[in-house]
Amino acid sequence: MNRSDDFADTGDTQPEGPSKSARKREAEALQTLGERLVGLPEAQLRQVPLPEDLAGAIAECRRISAHGGRYRQMQYIGKLMRRIDPQPILDVLARFDSTSAESKRRQHQVERWVEAMVAGDETVLGEYLTAYPQADRQQIRQLIRNAQRELSTGKPPKSRRELFRLLRAGAWQD
Repeated sequence: MNRSDDFADTGDTQPEGPSKSARKREAEALQTLGERLVGLPEAQLRQVPLPEDLAGAIAECRRISAHGGRYRQMQYIGKLMRRIDPQPILDVLARFDSTSAESKRRQHQVERWVEAMVAGDETVLGEYLTAYPQADRQQIRQLIRNAQRELSTGKPPKSRRELFRLLRAGAWQD
């Protein structure tokens, strides 16, 4: 009997499913996602579709302050995450990120408008009024004059803050 007969080639050289390294990377990614869920503000966490056991584990992890206990709880959350489809969670988190980025972009845009208007740039005011025709032109002009006066006299920027709020409210309506 030939030894090579004992180890007959079945022709199947491809392993079944993903490699061990791929499974570990996926588990680590889910663990990181679980850590992100634990760190979310409560209002955002309530919007994430979570199974009851995972939501309970996250709530418990938030209460644990001891390093070792928190670590074990995070491992448990990672284990629970491997049992579910993470895509709905990722979709909600992506919406939070884009909302946050969009909010920051608008905030910075309003700040630039206020700076330019108080500096006396009439073209920015015209562009704003063209983009937001429902805005109260007279009120904006009055706030700009008051903000300029406050700036020149060294008074607190009350009118500037009101102008910012007014422009921000208009920019958030679209």
